[in-house]
Amino acid sequence: MHTRFSDGTDTPEELLCALKSAGITAFSVTDHDCIDAARIIPGLLRDGDPSFICGVEFSCKDEDGKYHILGYGYDAESEGINAVVEKGHKIRMNKAQRRLEFLKSEFGFSFPKEEIERLLANPNPGKPHIAALMVKCGYAKNKEDAIYNYLNRLHCPAEYVRPEEAIAGIIKSGGIPVLAHPFYGSGDELILGDEMDARLKKLIGYGLTGIEAYYSGFSEKLRLGALSLADKYDLLVTAGSDYHGGNKTVRLGDTGYAAKCDRLEKFLQAVGV
Repeated sequence: MHTRFSDGTDTPEELLCALKSAGITAFSVTDHDCIDAARIIPGLLRDGDPSFICGVEFSCKDEDGKYHILGYGYDAESEGINAVVEKGHKIRMNKAQRRLEFLKSEFGFSFPKEEIERLLANPNPGKPHIAALMVKCGYAKNKEDAIYNYLNRLHCPAEYVRPEEAIAGIIKSGGIPVLAHPFYGSGDELILGDEMDARLKKLIGYGLTGIEAYYSGFSEKLRLGALSLADKYDLLVTAGSDYHGGNKTVRLGDTGYAAKCDRLEKFLQAVGV
């Protein structure tokens, strides 16, 4: 799940209230390249509230493509996780600046100074934030128009956190590194078969110990495929909705998890839930 600290719309307080109303008993916030919520939420919890698992989602890339690496149960004050967060944040800020410059040079879109300052004050401004500003200023009909017809025309230089860096940082901080929505690559790319197998084996070599098998965007076939990979490589299993508040249509808690899964239970035990 994501909060306003990355590309969600809920504050940590609003998210916690929604979770309690929905009857959800355990949760994690996995903001992109940001662990601010992991520092704030523990102080909001009271007796009887849902159990919280520190989380993060790193946007990674290497020669074989893109990966989203989740980290769970880490020490939020550890140097290992914070070094990766700092690098990811710097990359996101550089991209935001390049996107604003691109919109001005290619389309003549300019924004009021105070709006740009407000945008760049976000912990991790990304495409959804810039798209919302474009809509507000009348440069796009909606966020989808802004992203697909304008922002996606810019091809930023290949500047990413590498998957081995993210995994190492998570492990150094006592956390569990997990591959998010494993079959999804760049855009509409679907990674299956031998290619998926090779990517997973490489990540396991870096220290990956889990795979997100239950995911709101998975069909039953993909879900079963992920569970099969977990069995094949003895991986922990996680469940994620990818909830973004009003920025996506995903319902809170919609992970596709139904039947009991021993590998997911083992993960929850490992993070103390």
